[in-house]
Amino acid sequence: MERSFWETLLWPLEWFVEWVLVAFHRGFELIGMPGDSGWTWAFSIAGLVVVIRTLLIPLFVRQIQSSRRMQLIQPEMQKIQKKYKGRTDPESRQAMSQETMDLYKRTGTNPLSSCMPILLQMPIFFALFSVLNNLGRVASGQRISAGPLGQQLAAQAEQSDIFGANLSATFLYSGSLSAKIVTVVLIILMSVTTFTTQHQLMRKNMPASALEGPFAQQQKIMLYVLPLVFAISGVNFPIGVLIYWFVTNLWSMGQQFYVINRMPAPGSPAERALEERRRRRGKEHKKFSVPGLSHEQPAEEAAGSSGTGATAVSDEPPRRVSGQREQPRRQQPKRKKRKR
Repeated sequence: MERSFWETLLWPLEWFVEWVLVAFHRGFELIGMPGDSGWTWAFSIAGLVVVIRTLLIPLFVRQIQSSRRMQLIQPEMQKIQKKYKGRTDPESRQAMSQETMDLYKRTGTNPLSSCMPILLQMPIFFALFSVLNNLGRVASGQRISAGPLGQQLAAQAEQSDIFGANLSATFLYSGSLSAKIVTVVLIILMSVTTFTTQHQLMRKNMPASALEGPFAQQQKIMLYVLPLVFAISGVNFPIGVLIYWFVTNLWSMGQQFYVINRMPAPGSPAERALEERRRRRGKEHKKFSVPGLSHEQPAEEAAGSSGTGATAVSDEPPRRVSGQREQPRRQQPKRKKRKR
């Protein structure tokens, strides 16, 4: 049986997906769950999410660091954009690009690092889509499975259902009312979890400087566009893929909640809340800094940091700091009075 180019490209990933699904399926059978139940296969898909997201934890840590750097360098980015604002000649554009790249290099910032976990999940997503979409062909012997999901298991997975909807059913290509209802519910849950994750990121874990400029506009666009994309494209995907997507969103939302509470972005409301919690516990809060980025406070901000709007000048000598040894002062010798 000849495979198409895309099937050949996805074949190793399909093998991996099938091995993980079958391993979890057999594990759930060992604890008493029926093998022909759609819920057993649904939990196996959730297990696939856990495996994938666990493997991506190192990349997620890099994503956090990259996002922090991107947020901290926004004031410098805005200075560069302001410097070349209104200048459309090729020399100015090239100079602006060069200064931006120098800023990225100096601070060790990679804008693509924040997208890597999503990009690496997409091939797994399409591999799962291919596995579920071809269950019927594998069950009937028209297609050879990439891994241990043979004819018998493929037929079992094809016939299993949750709430009367098969895991391989889609909204557009299924005549089952149950499949359409389950699909709509999953699409709504996907959109809500996506919006909630992005909204809590912008509301709690972004400093004021990051809420301005092109970077902030991209975040705001993603806040409303991503749920819409899920709603439009979700009608084409099997229910099993929608379950994978929904569980992935739940993982992302919980992971984001942990990061906001334990490792918030510098200058964000979440960092101020964490600093206050640690202060009450008598612990020191260490702020995240970016090497190669100037952290000098502007004179206007330094003047206003005292709350008076001006720098206080005092004629009093500086007070001795507790624990500092006071230097002995040299006494002038007394002059002797002459006798008359």
